[in-house]
Amino acid sequence: MHKQEEINGRNDTQGECIEKIMNAFAKIGHELTNKQAEQFFQYYEMLVETNKVMNLTAITEFDEVLQKHFVDSVLKSEIFIKEDTKTLIDVGTGAGFPGVPLKIMYPQLKVTLLDSLNKRLNFLNQVIEKLGLENITTVHYRAEDGARKAELREQFDCVVSRAVANMSTLCEYCLPYAKVGGCFVAYKSDNAEEEIDKAKKAVHLLGGVKENAIYFDLPDSDIGRSLVIVKKKEPTSKNILEKLDCRARNRCSRENYSSQDAHSQCSTWNMNN
Repeated sequence: MHKQEEINGRNDTQGECIEKIMNAFAKIGHELTNKQAEQFFQYYEMLVETNKVMNLTAITEFDEVLQKHFVDSVLKSEIFIKEDTKTLIDVGTGAGFPGVPLKIMYPQLKVTLLDSLNKRLNFLNQVIEKLGLENITTVHYRAEDGARKAELREQFDCVVSRAVANMSTLCEYCLPYAKVGGCFVAYKSDNAEEEIDKAKKAVHLLGGVKENAIYFDLPDSDIGRSLVIVKKKEPTSKNILEKLDCRARNRCSRENYSSQDAHSQCSTWNMNN
């Protein structure tokens, strides 16, 4: 018998919530172990508790977090997480989406979570420790700065971002992290065709080529989502990286943000819906 727990105003037991997690993932073709389901539940508990003192998510109700954060992060991931996918970086990870759910789902992955705000990374480090996750680290950089570091530039089989910046900007920030032969996956809402079309030049300059765009609805909803997959064909030149870095800094300066706010705006917008 599981201990009765009140979850965000509801009287679901922990056991019932774990069962919901397992059923939700089974519906999208992923069979979770008990350990994985428990890790998702622990993550949920830590998310809503920390959200009381830190702005991590606008969504806190259990069923919504399950659908719009956990399932959304993993749905269709088998398309870009292959047997030879060993390393993954989540750029602008925020509260850990999609990086932490992908790590729980694919424990063999070596995952890096990049964000510009230390307080969010401190939260994620607590999540990593509590869930007992291994081979997952956090790094504190703006997206454009991290991509210029030798230990991060072109080091990853897969780069993901669930940010709400436009596709051109996301490519500028994320493609430099992908190794040649790897890919960048942008989590977008609804139809992204116009954004993809406008991003063609940026994709080409950064050594990429659009491989696929997948459109779907979240299960049992009319909430549209898309995954845009860009293949890295050629290395990103250092000259391009320097130009992008200069442009990003000028963009932040023009908008007259404080240093910390500018860091956040440039690299860590995250979807709540």
